[in-house]
Amino acid sequence: MNINYIPCGDYLIPDFAIALETESLGKYGRMCHAYLQEHCPGLYQQLVLSGRLRAHLLEIDQTCRDRMERIISRMAEVEGVNEQLKASDQLGWINRMNSIRQQAEETVLAELVYG
Repeated sequence: MNINYIPCGDYLIPDFAIALETESLGKYGRMCHAYLQEHCPGLYQQLVLSGRLRAHLLEIDQTCRDRMERIISRMAEVEGVNEQLKASDQLGWINRMNSIRQQAEETVLAELVYG
């Protein structure tokens, strides 16, 4: 491994270049980033120094969004929340969909972001 160092007073500091990414992090990627910084500093530093942090956070974000879609569609199907209910009782449909979305998000956060 070839690492360049920059002299700073009596110390040599590694010269790491941060690659600029064009894809921005979503909600779950940012939540995972904050969790890693606060609760898993060793893993966070390992990911930063190896240059894999951004890729890890993007993967977590995409996985969470995909999982949310699957869980919401399955729960809505099981609970009978469909277009017919939406047409007949809009407020009831909104209440039930919000409840399903919250339950799905709790599951995704527990399993993927904080797990």
